[in-house]
Amino acid sequence: MRNTMLGSVLLTVLLGFGTGAAFAAGEEVQGIKVNKGNGNAGDGNSIMMKGNPLPLSGQALKVGEPLPSAMVTAGNLAPVDIATGNGKVRIISVVPSVDTPTCEAQTHQLSEKDRKLADQVEMVTVSMDLPFAQARFAKEAKIKNVTFYSDYKSGSFGKNNGLMIDPLHLLARAVIVTDKNNIVRYLQVVPEVTELPDMAAAMNAAKALL
Repeated sequence: MRNTMLGSVLLTVLLGFGTGAAFAAGEEVQGIKVNKGNGNAGDGNSIMMKGNPLPLSGQALKVGEPLPSAMVTAGNLAPVDIATGNGKVRIISVVPSVDTPTCEAQTHQLSEKDRKLADQVEMVTVSMDLPFAQARFAKEAKIKNVTFYSDYKSGSFGKNNGLMIDPLHLLARAVIVTDKNNIVRYLQVVPEVTELPDMAAAMNAAKALL
């Protein structure tokens, strides 16, 4: 019963209802607070949703270690090991669902905040959305410089990086930067799921690796 209630409340907030309260003074994007804090991934840790803890599960991702192998699904439905890099620096934006206001704003930031950076850095979004929903979102949002991967099949990305919100089967909000050798050099697990990550900091970390 508790899990069901948590799931209903989380989805309500993610869908944009009940978020009209004023934020404390600070940076905002489209009226959504940018959170510059950092949580911890993995078993035994949790993120918050309006003061309610949401437990995470899986092996914690760590800066300085390789991004773990995880099979995700590309837009053409082909399986892809996200740890198989292409020799480029990557910014991996992790969202619960692209069909929510906060996740939409986060994805637009990834795509539009520094368009020149996308020429040198691979921009990636990972969510639990079906590949069809991701493709529709990208088309409607006119986003062409972001690669979308879905973790809907097994949740292996969430589990292998400690970003699985347990028991909701949604990914925590996070940003990961990997270098050309697939080593994690930057990680922000957003402590409050209804707020945005510090995309500027992630992009600065990526620039430093070029």
